[in-house]
Amino acid sequence: MLWSKVESKLKEKGISVYRLSKLAGVSHQALSSLKTGKSKSPSFELMVKIADALDISLDEFR
Repeated sequence: MLWSKVESKLKEKGISVYRLSKLAGVSHQALSSLKTGKSKSPSFELMVKIADALDISLDEFR
């Protein structure tokens, strides 16, 4: 569910997962874990970095 929101924003902004990892300063592996569902409760810090990189509010992930 969470990843679908991230993926929607990536498509909307034309950003790849690789580019997001660079913009957010997080590993590609961390994003892959989120995508595959291995990371069911990502850290607040990770979500802040993703939201900042996508230039969106954290509220969009609720």
